Amino acid sequence: MDDSRASDYGLMKIDKTGRIIKFSEKPKGVNLEAMKVDTTILGLSHQEAKRSPYIASMGVYVFNRDILLKLLRWRYPTSNDFGSEIIPSAVMEHNVQAYLFNDYWEDIGTVKSFFDANLALTNQPSQFEFYDPMTPFFTSPRYLPPTKVEKCRVVDAIISHGCFLQECSVEHSIVGVRSRLEYGVELKDTMMMGADYYQTEAEIASLLAEGKVPIGVGTNTKIRNCIIDKNAKIGKDVVIANKDDVQEAARPQDGFYIRTGITVVLKNATVKDGTVI
Repeated sequence: MDDSRASDYGLMKIDKTGRIIKFSEKPKGVNLEAMKVDTTILGLSHQEAKRSPYIASMGVYVFNRDILLKLLRWRYPTSNDFGSEIIPSAVMEHNVQAYLFNDYWEDIGTVKSFFDANLALTNQPSQFEFYDPMTPFFTSPRYLPPTKVEKCRVVDAIISHGCFLQECSVEHSIVGVRSRLEYGVELKDTMMMGADYYQTEAEIASLLAEGKVPIGVGTNTKIRNCIIDKNAKIGKDVVIANKDDVQEAARPQDGFYIRTGITVVLKNATVKDGTVI
């Protein structure tokens, strides 16, 4: 792990045999600096080791059953967390061994890491491949029709089943099941989770006639750098761009939060026509 995200993880130091000699959960400052390791012992080149001087824990543990029961029942009966309590203590008394996982792995414990990991799937080629014929991924069947696309521009995107896209632009984005994007919508660097159910054309027309907002994204709305949760209703002529680069904000009454500069539209929220975020 490099300096930019190392403090988000449990970090370890190991000896030449791979035995963990020190474990620190999400250290910062001088404590973070103290966890630097010569990672050439894991097979990295000197240049790679200089860029990535930390060893992060994936949080995947294998225990000897008897030892684990001893730790939980007798040694640390009041402990509740492996990363911050059990592992650091066990390192002092037991042989705790680390094994290198040198393949794709991402932690999604923050809004930003969740957002980045999902949008990275739209890259060509992507680091993680859903479509490997040797190890295919299968999701829960929803028995939805194919997505209907009418005169749209779609670049580096993943479009799920059962969507309606009408003369819109989707770039470096993910569009979830049953999503509806109306005329003139521009979606960029956005993860849209979709909807749990459909509204009929009659229901949509009735809502619009009453000045209300149906599920989906309304006409001429421009959205970027955003996570849109399930069943969100975003009106027409809305702009979600965070042009002032606000890093943190809480506006649940208006249907959104901002976390590390990423706008998050809440589940079932309504963003009214003409809103600018």
